[in-house]
Amino acid sequence: MRVLLSTYGTRGDVEPLVALAVQLRALGAEVRMCTPPDEEFTERLACLGIGSVPVGPPVRTLMRATAPPTAAELTRYRTELLETQFDVFPSAADGCDVLVAAGLAQVAARSVAEAAGIPYVYVTYAAVNLPSPHHAPPPRPGWPEPEGAANPTRWELDADRVNAQFREPLNGHRAALGLPPVGNVRDHVHSERPWLAADPVLGPWPETPGLEVVQTGAWTQVDERPLPAELEAFLDAGPPPVYVGFGSITPAPDIARWSVEVSRAQGHRVLVSRGWADLAVADCFAVGDVNHQRLFGRLAAVVHHGGAGTTQTAARAGVPQVVVPIRLADNPYWAGQVAARKVGAALDGPTATVDSLTAAFETALAPETRARAKALGAEIRTDGAKTAARLLLDGFG
Repeated sequence: MRVLLSTYGTRGDVEPLVALAVQLRALGAEVRMCTPPDEEFTERLACLGIGSVPVGPPVRTLMRATAPPTAAELTRYRTELLETQFDVFPSAADGCDVLVAAGLAQVAARSVAEAAGIPYVYVTYAAVNLPSPHHAPPPRPGWPEPEGAANPTRWELDADRVNAQFREPLNGHRAALGLPPVGNVRDHVHSERPWLAADPVLGPWPETPGLEVVQTGAWTQVDERPLPAELEAFLDAGPPPVYVGFGSITPAPDIARWSVEVSRAQGHRVLVSRGWADLAVADCFAVGDVNHQRLFGRLAAVVHHGGAGTTQTAARAGVPQVVVPIRLADNPYWAGQVAARKVGAALDGPTATVDSLTAAFETALAPETRARAKALGAEIRTDGAKTAARLLLDGFG
């Protein structure tokens, strides 16, 4: 069986598909992946022996831009990405038996699968990305959020905006492929039976009429990398530190510095992760890409942006969390999940202050919070990628 996996985004978008690819190969499937052309992705796949197909511009360059793109720039960028997908996906899918696409940005994937006569599976990493009256749509770059509207109304507006961006160019390509037009682009991409690669305890799907969701558990793999010697020495030299890191996100101004100051004011050492924003705080031990699975269990708390992968890893490690998201994608959702389960605290990044951070730290570092975090960690599943791989092989093999 040959499987094409495709996504476009940061490491948090790519790594779950890598975990699935590893499990598929262990079960005898052949795998190739469409990812952004960033070297860290193509080199990682090459080391694993997984064929990679670069699609779109480098993501790191976009994330490190000095100013956020304008609405017009985002519209042009999304349209160009759609055109690139229709150029690249047909040859990438050649000879494949199923196409698995992660994320709403994969607008062309289902049409290419239809034209090739192969099954299509859409997957998302957070329940908030799928329409439900139980939650509002996630914030999408360049599209303002309506104030005061009920969730169903907001989902309708979300569909209208996706249609305004994609319906005309998508249907033009579908006509060229001999396919019928699509009325609702977002729901077309999601499919009638989307998969949810999120832990059912940490991020459950709220039952919603009209949408059959397959929740597999989060797609992760065991990271065997040792921690760098200098990091091991730092950890051994004192009590568990607080970790401050924001992955591929550039946090709101002063958040990293304030987090360090508040941690120290409460008597904790601090470890800063540079991330894609290349964070640096004076007099702090800083690290680059390290094994979070090994590290997080040795910490007092994890301060982060609310990415699905970081939230999952911290929850599995049983460590309290302080989530300071910007209003982007699923970050606010995961912040809310952490707060709802009382395994940490959540703030709105753009409105955070030293006082609100101090209160959040007091909540996260309380003994009862740590006890709840430890109990939750024991419930987190680790077999999501294996479950998904078996579903694929059983359904399409």
